[in-house]
Amino acid sequence: MALKDILPGALGFGTAPLGNMFRDIPEAEARATVDAAWNDGIRYFDNAPFYGAGLAELRMGEALAGRPRDDYVISTKAGRLILDEVEDVTARDLGEKGDVFKHGRPNRIVNDYSEDATLRSIEDSLKRLRTDRIEIVWVHDVAQDFYGDEWLGVFETARKGAFKALDRLRDEGVIKAWGLGVNRVEPIELLLGLEGPRPDGFLLAGRYTLLDHERALQRVMPLVAQRGLGIVVGGPYSSGALVGGPNFEYAPATPEILAKVARIKGIADRHGVSMKAAGLQFALAHPAVAAVIPGASQPKRIAEDRAALDETVPADFWRELRAADLVSREAPLPIAG
Repeated sequence: MALKDILPGALGFGTAPLGNMFRDIPEAEARATVDAAWNDGIRYFDNAPFYGAGLAELRMGEALAGRPRDDYVISTKAGRLILDEVEDVTARDLGEKGDVFKHGRPNRIVNDYSEDATLRSIEDSLKRLRTDRIEIVWVHDVAQDFYGDEWLGVFETARKGAFKALDRLRDEGVIKAWGLGVNRVEPIELLLGLEGPRPDGFLLAGRYTLLDHERALQRVMPLVAQRGLGIVVGGPYSSGALVGGPNFEYAPATPEILAKVARIKGIADRHGVSMKAAGLQFALAHPAVAAVIPGASQPKRIAEDRAALDETVPADFWRELRAADLVSREAPLPIAG
């Protein structure tokens, strides 16, 4: 089944911030944010055990308890087990993400992409999410940004374990779809070149945005589109850099990135376009993209995202971006006709 047939709309909700990403978010604020998303009509919620060592899933389960289960779609991720043991959160190796979840739960996180661990991960997520089913499972972070030169070995473990398990669960109707949830294009390329595993799509975070899209555009988007699969775009604002935040790729933005943001914003201001509208509508213009899932930890952000999606963006804005070499010549743009 195509991802677009599973997902209830183009705008979803990314729950990484609910895992206390970057800051300690009060329970009431987290709950109000999920409620705001629901009241806005958002019905796709993407989770991961990794987000705050289970905190985001627990908060999502609490917020969705009592909601009609047939009315929404959940995705979560496999590859990390959250144990009852406590560990020193400052000693965790989170790859390029550093200590972004240092305010999350102190539960020990174990990386494990085997078949048994994948099944256990799903069972644990079902309990935290307080649900009887999960529609989509992404294999989480089998890429260079977490495992460096060891990533191919990790990928091979996932190929023999997680991919096999998820293929079977999808074919048995236990889940509706599976794929990779990654911040790099190379694992997607590798999986698409394999015989055997049959993913339904991918969650690609940060690689198809206004600030960084060339590699994805050239190397994975055409293959995904040709095979009738789909891409869920995570991190459409590039860790906040696109909309004035200090971070890009979970670290302080470089002068080069800040300069690019300033150039895009200068053009956006001249055309009366919000940066959020530019980011969301750019990502959704590609035919391979099934949905976009900006994260939020404050209720007002939900309203901003919806307004950005509905905002009318003049064609001349996109043409000026292209003329200034701020978007690829090959990138589909949301220009009517």
